[in-house]
Amino acid sequence: SLLFPRAKKVMPGGVNSPVRAFNAVGGDPLFIKQAKGSRMIDVDGNEFIDYVGSWGPLIFGHAHPEIVTAITRQAELGTSYGASTELEIQLAEKVVAAVPSIEVVRMVNSGTEAVMSALRLARGITGRDKILKFEGCYHGHADSLLVKAGSGLVSLGIPECPGIVSSLAEKTLTLPFNNIDRVRELFEKEGKEIAALIVEPIGGNMGVVPPKPGFLEALSEVTKKAGALLIFDEVMTGFRVSLGGAQKLFGVTPDITCMGKIIGGGLPVGAYGGSRQVMDYISPMGSVYQAGTLSGNPLAMAAGNVMFDLLSKDGVYESLEEKSAKLCQGLKQNVEDLGIDAQFTRVGSMFSMFFTSKEIVDFETVKTCDTDFFKRYFNGLLEEGVYIAPSQFEAGFMSAVHTDEEINLTIEASRKALTAARG
Repeated sequence: SLLFPRAKKVMPGGVNSPVRAFNAVGGDPLFIKQAKGSRMIDVDGNEFIDYVGSWGPLIFGHAHPEIVTAITRQAELGTSYGASTELEIQLAEKVVAAVPSIEVVRMVNSGTEAVMSALRLARGITGRDKILKFEGCYHGHADSLLVKAGSGLVSLGIPECPGIVSSLAEKTLTLPFNNIDRVRELFEKEGKEIAALIVEPIGGNMGVVPPKPGFLEALSEVTKKAGALLIFDEVMTGFRVSLGGAQKLFGVTPDITCMGKIIGGGLPVGAYGGSRQVMDYISPMGSVYQAGTLSGNPLAMAAGNVMFDLLSKDGVYESLEEKSAKLCQGLKQNVEDLGIDAQFTRVGSMFSMFFTSKEIVDFETVKTCDTDFFKRYFNGLLEEGVYIAPSQFEAGFMSAVHTDEEINLTIEASRKALTAARG
């Protein structure tokens, strides 16, 4: 496409978000012209079966007619008021009804904003400064959280991010995911200074890394004992792995939950919530300040309400489970037949294929992947008309509108791409 040289003149690296840049896989990034259902078409007219789904939120595919109608109808009534609407209340009621930990929810504009606000809230409640996170878990680009953050940083090979106040970075402690012994040791030493432990209940930004049995339960127990808050970053998992998020799936209730992506039905949105007691610290009720002109934006709320209604229908998650299992079984069969080292992880409709012989449990094992092989595989798939995330360290997402035929085409395309990548 001729667009990339144009883009590079006016945007850093020609993109507005680094993972789009194809740095990890070579070649020029895709510029999309339109998308419908499970397919995307780029400006050169190439069509792709899409397993990125705008990085997770498009659980009903692109341009779902009911969501498009809701957005259009609302746009005619106004796109933003900077004032309250009934739509916000409706969506908040749906979130509260679905998510076990949430009695009160505050809408914001992105996952990053939700997490940033949740951390400020935890520090405000506890009067403590330190935050514990896990290596390879990405929680948005707020300063405190870009320490060992996985995702785009790994794809771009950035060890740590310059521009972050060192005193802030010092307040962020990091440990390996799934290692509860290290968590207990750290809390023995520094528990009294830790405001919050934040975790993706299912790692999603280093590829899909499920929690080991008992890991999340232990985090809940350790934080309670220390008087620290447990924050689940469900920006990716919320409403994707179940209607009540990963916390409902695993039966572990955090103090604060951060959400994003899906609840806006594909529009920019985020939210954070918890018990009434916790959320009463937020202004205007309490003194922890957080605000936003576009928070609860009527377009996003209109889309989110429809998305929720669609998710609440019978059989949605069962169907997603079935489709995802079918795809992963086919992909697995391919690598076994071809004798390629690969590990598969999946929770519901989130899945990953890692090119390594090591069992995937944390960021260190993820980093053993053969990224050169992935690069060849990615480009092979692209040639076959299948689009996955342009990084070994990202999740894939199934939508409710992928057909059996498309899944079979993908399995076939994957076999060709694997064969070519093996050389």
